[in-house]
Parts: sequence; structure tokens; C-alpha cells
Amino acid sequence: MYMTQTENITPAFRPADRVASVTEYYFSRKLREIAAMKARGIDVISLGVGGPDQPPAQAVIDTLSTEAARSDTHAYQPYVGIHELRGAFADWYAKHYGVTLDPASEIQPLIGSKEGILHVSLAFLNPGDGVLVPDPGYPAYTSVSSLVGAEIFNYNLTESGGWMPDFEELERLPLERIRLMWVNYPHMPTGTPATMELFRRLVDFGRRHGIVIVNDNPYSFILNDHPLSILAVEGARDVAIEFNSLSKSHNMAGWRIAMMASNPEFIKWVLRVKSNVDSGQFRPMMLAAAEALRQPDCWYRSLNELYASRRAIAEQIALAAGCSFDPKQQGLFIWARIPDEYASAEILADRILYEANVFVTPGSIFGSNGERYIRLSLCTPQPRMEQALERVRGLNLQR
Repeated sequence: MYMTQTENITPAFRPADRVASVTEYYFSRKLREIAAMKARGIDVISLGVGGPDQPPAQAVIDTLSTEAARSDTHAYQPYVGIHELRGAFADWYAKHYGVTLDPASEIQPLIGSKEGILHVSLAFLNPGDGVLVPDPGYPAYTSVSSLVGAEIFNYNLTESGGWMPDFEELERLPLERIRLMWVNYPHMPTGTPATMELFRRLVDFGRRHGIVIVNDNPYSFILNDHPLSILAVEGARDVAIEFNSLSKSHNMAGWRIAMMASNPEFIKWVLRVKSNVDSGQFRPMMLAAAEALRQPDCWYRSLNELYASRRAIAEQIALAAGCSFDPKQQGLFIWARIPDEYASAEILADRILYEANVFVTPGSIFGSNGERYIRLSLCTPQPRMEQALERVRGLNLQR
């Protein structure tokens, strides 16, 4: 047999170019650092991540358990989701938002809104197409837009502008190049409430310029008695998509249950992408999610009573750090302006972390307009939040 001898050469591997366009998600890096601190025996209290710490309603857990114990619920499920879940989403929208949706053609279940951001971006954006991204805003809008090769046009949200889009500024952009706009009201991270006037202006803007408006709407049930949907605007379905999620409103973040709603054509386009990316969701989880969507109003009230009591403590923490904030904020966070003597939010956040062992999020991770702010989460048990308050008070950061 003829043998050849080759040198032991390691191939020069390199990632795709798109990998260089994004960095590791901030919370992925920071939580690894906090885990290392805890491994050294440091007791860190996290007020950083917006992941609910409470369970879903007991009926939801019971449904999952019962259905998972059956022998006939473990097969692949339809890419469009099961009709029980689509129907439950439609009933939920009719009851709480006053919006009538066809469950068969205007609703698409998702494995989380974050995954939906990718699906929609792949369905609507070609490389080089423009996309409007809020600053500050959810970092995934920027990272996913970069991954699909879109050109990002940040639009400014500022405290002086009420954290609302400046439509005069938007009209000066090269709108003929822009195909998609991300909006998120109630807004994360600032907690700015949604208004129907804002939604009407967004729909009009999208219609006049041929821009798809995507409203990411997971916070409308948190510390808010009047949930709003952009789809309640007349004609909105022609140009708008709305995401909604059970992560925040039903304490089901790890379950990865969400949805998008729009006109049937938009739904079909996204389904073409989604059906080539994932294989649907576990049937018992979808049935449990349908049960979650049927919870009575008192369940939401009870959850908001818990968050209201935590919010009162979070406000005291912000004040103890010398920060100011708008008391009308909604959602799972306090968005607080840092004292003038700090050069950046990172400096204050790091001081609070390393000296008080309390993790808060610097607003700069949400965009340049967040550089003078920190964000505090309400997703920590009240006794731990009270401990965090005493620790921050001990730093004597008040102005």
C-alpha cells in the first residue's frame, strides 16, 4: 500500500464576516462575571435582568404537567402552532386590547419575541436595506439588523422629547432606503407608556413611506391598567406587525412562548422563514400557554400589586444613588438619571456593583442616549431589594 506522510498542519479557520458585526450579549458577559464573584463568596444582589422570578398561575403548571404525562403529546407540532393557542391569543387580544384577529391567518406563535426579531428581519430586509432602530432601545434590534446585513439608522429618543420619536427628525432621513422600523411601547428601557396618538402617527408614517412598523409589546400588562395595541389603529394591519409575549405578563420567560400578529400576507412571509429555522413548540407548553391567556383579571392585579410594592423600594434605591426618575414609568424597571458628578453610567453602576455588591444595568448598553441613566429591575424578591437599599444607602451616594 502506498502511504504518504503529511505535516501536522492546523487549518486556518475563521468565522463568517457577520460574526464581527456583533458582540456577545451584555448580560451574557456580565452574568458570567457575577457568577465568578459569587463563586468567591461574594453575595451579589441582582437588579439587572428583567426576568420574572415568580411562577405562572398554578393552572398553567398543572396543564403542562398533565399534558406532558400523556403518551401522545411528544411529536412534532404544526409550524403555525396549534389552533388552541392561536385561538387563545385571539381571545386575549379581543378582551384586553379590543382588537379582533383571525386566529387562522393573522396570528403566528413564536419561540419568543427575540427569535421573532430575527424571523421578521430575514423576511423583510435584504442586505443594505435601511432599518430604523430606537436609541435607547432593546439591543437585539441592533444586533439582529447587523447580522442580516441591514443598514441601521438610529432614531433618537430623549428625556426632553418624552422618549417619543421625533417625527420631524424622521422625515429628514433617507426614507426611500428604509424598509422597517422597530418601536417598543410601553418602552424598554425608559418605561414610557404607549398612547393611541403615537400609534396613529406611526401607522401614518409607515403608510406614507412604505415602511413596515413593528411594535414589540411585552410590557403592556405590567403596572398598567390600560393595555394598548398598535393594531387597534384603523388600517394598522396593512403596515404594522405586533409582537407580544408571555415572558413578562405571565411569568413564563423560560417557556419561550410569544406571538406576532399582522395581515395574512406578512404572516405568510415570516412563516416561510420560521419553518426553515425551527420545528415549532412542545404541544403541552402551547396548551399551558393557552391556559395562561385565560387567566382572570384578578391574576394580573395580584401580579401588579407585587410589582408596585417592589417598585416603591426600587425608587428608594434610585434616590439613594442620587438619581432622578419619572414616576409615571410602566413595565419591569426603573429608568433613572445619574447624578451630574459621574462621568458615565458605567462608573456609577460599577461602583454600586463592586462596593455594594448590587448589580444595576448601565443605560449605555441600550444606546448612546442612555449614557446618563441606569436601569433597575423589579424582578427580585422584596427582602433582597430591601437589602440592596441598605447597601446602596451605605455608600452615601445621595446628592
